[in-house]
Amino acid sequence: MARVPLRRQGGSLTEQPEVVRWAGQDGLARLLADYHLRTEAEKGNAVAGVDQLPDRYRAEVLDPRAAFTDAAVLVVLNDHTAVGCVVVTAPVDGRVEIKRLWTDPAFRGRGVATSLLRAALAHADRSTVRLSVWNWRVGAVALYERFGFTVTESWDDRDQLVCMERVVSPL
Repeated sequence: MARVPLRRQGGSLTEQPEVVRWAGQDGLARLLADYHLRTEAEKGNAVAGVDQLPDRYRAEVLDPRAAFTDAAVLVVLNDHTAVGCVVVTAPVDGRVEIKRLWTDPAFRGRGVATSLLRAALAHADRSTVRLSVWNWRVGAVALYERFGFTVTESWDDRDQLVCMERVVSPL
């Protein structure tokens, strides 16, 4: 996995955060909750809390270790607390999927998502990598396009979901 050195200036995260594999550090459940609650709100399904999330999303928040048993969960830490995350699924038919790329809003604009995506692609090795993103998340779509992802035929029938893919070349 690609490791980018964490550098601090005046106690704050800089442009090159360190990406590590999640090992139970604090903050992942909070990030997943924020991700799912924001997504539900953007879809027009605002919910008051985690207990009102759809079952599969609530399960991720309540027990990420069980929810992502076969996946790699990569995080960026700030003082041992996760401030950004991404999930890379185990390969199926030569493909891995990137899910749940999320950065704590207080840490946006500092290279967290870029570092996470770079590490996720390194973890994917020589696989085809796919992901889905809501079409209103134009910043995320632009990030994925900068990394060489292109829109592909949808494997998911949810309205407004954009499916993207790219092949990871050997280093």
